[in-house]
Amino acid sequence: MEVINKTKNIQIANNIKLANNVFTRLVGLLNKSCLAEDEGLLIQSCRSIHSFGMRFNFDAVFLDKNNKVKHIIKNMKPWRFSNIVFSADKILELAAGVVDKTKIEINDILEFVE
Repeated sequence: MEVINKTKNIQIANNIKLANNVFTRLVGLLNKSCLAEDEGLLIQSCRSIHSFGMRFNFDAVFLDKNNKVKHIIKNMKPWRFSNIVFSADKILELAAGVVDKTKIEINDILEFVE
């Protein structure tokens, strides 16, 4: 799946995996040693994350039901908890630095394309 910042008309990544069931949400990115800049994970029905067991830093973009950016964590380190973002419906995890590189900001609208 591809993700585009509709607000800025910028492609963010083109290899987004979906975590939408108990197993994929449980595993998340734990089976990866790093993320390429074009990779990511979209976790559905999610308002907070943790990085326990992770082996690399990553960016996290919290989105509401309309894919509007509500909160951003840049360069989240392993063994951390995020805050609970009550307005979030899903979270997009990206390689560290992608948020800055693609200029994602609060209130941007993202679009996911199969």
